[in-house]
Amino acid sequence: MDESGGSGQPRSGTDEATEHPAVPDATTARPGPDAEPASGDTRPEPTDSTAPNGPTDTVTWEKQPTPAHRSGTTGDTTGPSATDSLAGGPDGSTEPAKARRGEDTDGPGDGGPDARPPAGGGGSGPQPPPRGKGPGGGLLMGRPFGVPVYVAPSWFLVAALITWVFGGQLERVLPELGGARYLVSLFFAVAFYASVLVHELAHTVAALRFKLPVRRIQLQFFGGVSEIEKESETPGREFILAFVGPLLSLVLAGLFYLALLTVEPGTVPGVLLAGLMISNLIVAAFNLLPGLPLDGGRMLRAVVWKITGKPMTGTIAAAWVGRALAISVLIGLPLLTQSGALGGEAQDIGGMDTVMDALLAAILAAIIWTGAGNSLRMARLREHLPELRARSLTRRAVPVETDTPLSEALRRANDAGARALVVVDAHGEPLSLVREAAIVGVPEHRRPWVAVSGLAQDLTDGMRISAELAGEELLDVLRATPATEYLVVEESGEIYGVLSAADVERAFVKAMARPS
Repeated sequence: MDESGGSGQPRSGTDEATEHPAVPDATTARPGPDAEPASGDTRPEPTDSTAPNGPTDTVTWEKQPTPAHRSGTTGDTTGPSATDSLAGGPDGSTEPAKARRGEDTDGPGDGGPDARPPAGGGGSGPQPPPRGKGPGGGLLMGRPFGVPVYVAPSWFLVAALITWVFGGQLERVLPELGGARYLVSLFFAVAFYASVLVHELAHTVAALRFKLPVRRIQLQFFGGVSEIEKESETPGREFILAFVGPLLSLVLAGLFYLALLTVEPGTVPGVLLAGLMISNLIVAAFNLLPGLPLDGGRMLRAVVWKITGKPMTGTIAAAWVGRALAISVLIGLPLLTQSGALGGEAQDIGGMDTVMDALLAAILAAIIWTGAGNSLRMARLREHLPELRARSLTRRAVPVETDTPLSEALRRANDAGARALVVVDAHGEPLSLVREAAIVGVPEHRRPWVAVSGLAQDLTDGMRISAELAGEELLDVLRATPATEYLVVEESGEIYGVLSAADVERAFVKAMARPS
């Protein structure tokens, strides 16, 4: 997914003061640019400031009415500062999204590797897709290949359902088991999801082989999820990454078949091995269907990408095939089940089995339809990301010493057309950034008596970012060190300006609103 930030061609890192989205840690509107980033680099004109082009009008740093305000919680979509919505939670977490930048979901409802969007939440208006919640997401089972594996709470519901259904089948095949059949059924449920885990590990190993970071594997309702943090660089790697999952399921089905030949039919081992063989065949066949978010859809996307040279074209084609597949499952699966075409006996329409078949079809169709839509949204996000450039979004800043009164610092900023203040030492080395939220919280009559050092946040290594950062790399850096403002520097170490996380979020939202 290629992404970008903003529409139009404003000046580098500037804008007039306007009313801005509410900041959760202060009941004031933040003055900040509304302008979208320019498409290229715009160097500052010579002034007494040390930052990029700024506005030529006078900046007002006053409290303004706040149209909306969110409490500072640590949930998925709220946080104590505007930065939390882009740079992770207030605890410094770099996760959430559900959006996972990319997820590969397998079993019924598989979605191949896909890029996760940047974190969202906070502020007003449409939000960037949120990142997945925290590093966990369930019960941690282990870390094969260094990748954490979690079992989601929904798995226990599905495991109970499988135990009940398979137990009913065992009652007909092995009636002598009595109540012990449910222990055998529970073992089958665990073994089946172990097979799904092997399927997911195949995706994970392939991703690590291609140097694509894998955030976690999660076993959940209707299968598993491999959260791969980046998109494949070539259609060939995309195809391989998608194909290895169904391939491993087919290999497992073959191994269970060979094991089945060594045991006596009609026994507990025979029934278990037969069930695992069939279930892995179903998983492989389902995931090979050519529509997103299934592995087969990823393979189709890779083929179209290879032919056209455009990953977005491949995504669009595979996503619409996925939506057509969802409709086919919704209508066709109950009809096939009722007719006995899937191997069972023909059923009368209107019974409980009909209702269960229709419900299962509706769930599968919803998973496929939603996954296809999410894949389109992720592709659009990736398409626009390159437009987010630190150099374009940076505000002009003026250096001030620690004991400078706030009123004097703001006067200098207004004279220079700057939008940010950098506290420096006697040698001009940056020490801290004056927080915009703190400025608007100081009444105008007190500003001559307040030193800028009391409103500043000390600079850490993570708060110094390169002016050359753009797109996904820029967002990753902001997530790694949550803050409201960042010092932007040239490769030489020279101060370029100050980047506000609120400006990045605003540019991101505008970019997402643009048509592809």
